Amino acid sequence: MEDYRKRYQEWLDNPYFDEKTKEALRALKDNDDEIKERFYMDLEFGTAGLRGIIGEGTNRMNEYVVRKATQGLANYILKVGGAAKGVVIAHDSRRMCDEFTDCAALTLAANGIKAYVFDALRPTPELSYAVRHLGCIAGINITASHNPPEYNGYKVYWEDGAQITPPHDSGIMDEVKAISDYAACKSMEKSEAIEKGLYVLIGDKEVDTDYIEELKKNVLHPEAIRQEAKNLKIVYTPLHGTGLVPATRVLKELGFEHVIVVPEQEKPDGEFPTVSYPNPEADEAFELGLKLAKETDADLVLATDPDADRLGVRVRDKDGVYHTLTGNMSGSLLADYEIGQRKALKGLPKDGLLIKTIVTTNLADAICKYYGVSEYECLTGFKWIGRQILKMETEGKGSYLFGFEESYGCLIGTHARDKDAIVAVMALCEAAAYYKTKNMTLWDAMLDLYERCGYYRDNVTSVSLKGIAGLQKIQQIMTTMREQAPAQIAGCKVLRIRDYEKDQIKDLVTGEVTDTGLPKSNVLYYELEGDAWLCVRPSGTEPKIKFYYGIVGTSLEDAGRLDEEFKKKIDEMVSEMV
Repeated sequence: MEDYRKRYQEWLDNPYFDEKTKEALRALKDNDDEIKERFYMDLEFGTAGLRGIIGEGTNRMNEYVVRKATQGLANYILKVGGAAKGVVIAHDSRRMCDEFTDCAALTLAANGIKAYVFDALRPTPELSYAVRHLGCIAGINITASHNPPEYNGYKVYWEDGAQITPPHDSGIMDEVKAISDYAACKSMEKSEAIEKGLYVLIGDKEVDTDYIEELKKNVLHPEAIRQEAKNLKIVYTPLHGTGLVPATRVLKELGFEHVIVVPEQEKPDGEFPTVSYPNPEADEAFELGLKLAKETDADLVLATDPDADRLGVRVRDKDGVYHTLTGNMSGSLLADYEIGQRKALKGLPKDGLLIKTIVTTNLADAICKYYGVSEYECLTGFKWIGRQILKMETEGKGSYLFGFEESYGCLIGTHARDKDAIVAVMALCEAAAYYKTKNMTLWDAMLDLYERCGYYRDNVTSVSLKGIAGLQKIQQIMTTMREQAPAQIAGCKVLRIRDYEKDQIKDLVTGEVTDTGLPKSNVLYYELEGDAWLCVRPSGTEPKIKFYYGIVGTSLEDAGRLDEEFKKKIDEMVSEMV
């Protein structure tokens, strides 16, 4: 019998698994492919936690898998002596969020670790803030971010408020992998956990207000808000997620009078009925918002994903045309505003630092050069930005100015250690008010930035390759790109290759080989002539392989033309490999 069939049968025979689970699994008895997908492996506890399709089986998100992950986390916390500090747990609006939250909390409680549980859904950045605010050893966030409704996930944060990085990530992963028997995972009755003070509900007064006050400390031009808040029209959608309450609250408290929420997408709903998947990177996420914006003559349209760490943006120009700002564009626009206005108001620290990921636009480099500040480049994933903030604080070297990544996420301030779409909403509305005092739109400000720093364009092509065969294909593509390195990509000569798996940068012109200086990761980066680049990496959260690239043109039109030509050639290259 195949291993996956044995594991399937074990779940049917083991009295530990409940009858509802077994009934659902029995219904699959004649569907070998589905059984194989559910049991051929354990849902991988990766470098930040779990993410997968909800359902029964070892390769699915369910209470047994969540309990096992939490038992591994508890074992690690006990091993490092952090149990007394407790763990804070938040969730968004997805299916099974309440069940998974309680499952995690009661496993912690059964291990003698206090669980602080938010009484309702909260955004990811508030969970990150709460870890340090409550002095916890760790945090758990039940969310699958912008994935389709059939998914849920489980992210782990450490005491610095960032998602887990070395050595804690591997330490926790090892503890989870060491659990071979699901029945060895502890739990207890909720009533008993509450009675013993091991399950503590967090209401709206304990963290929410302090979090909002921290955001407001980052406002640079309150006078511009006072002057223009009554004239600025903002359409906002939380895409059925967690952003509604904090985003509208902070804008209202600052004085913005015309915040129009998309009514069809206002209420939390894990089915995400108005979109195929709730991703603010996708055009469909803006269909209702743009319709409402045109009806109300709104200046900008903002969309946050379900856990409110990503922000999508549309801005109107003086001719009434709405323009899309990609994550690279909105991040660069905010970086320019935050650094530029801080410099104008009070000057910049000599050790000021902008942090970005390796797949983020090189426009960030140009902004740093323009303002004379340093830049640090880290691996993909905001946890590495959080890690760098911790390092600066620990060593007393470097002053954090701004951090962002191409995937629609940035952080203003250091109240959180994950990307924060709520503070980004606030800052973008403030920037819109400020530029309005200068008779400029946000689109005008974007064009001005391009004119000063260069017409950079960046894009990404993603290929979904699901299941066992898909995983093998992704590995094959990475092996081919690594072992048969191309001399040219999209008609551009390859100048240098960074192989983060080998911790190696090879200069193809001089032959010199140096270290990357970053942790090992299965990522390939090609520096091309003409300041172009391509980066290839498997997604860490979805069954995809991603091809990121960037070019720079001499004008907006030239950059658009180059982008189209480059994308066409990259798509052709990808289709040949897939």
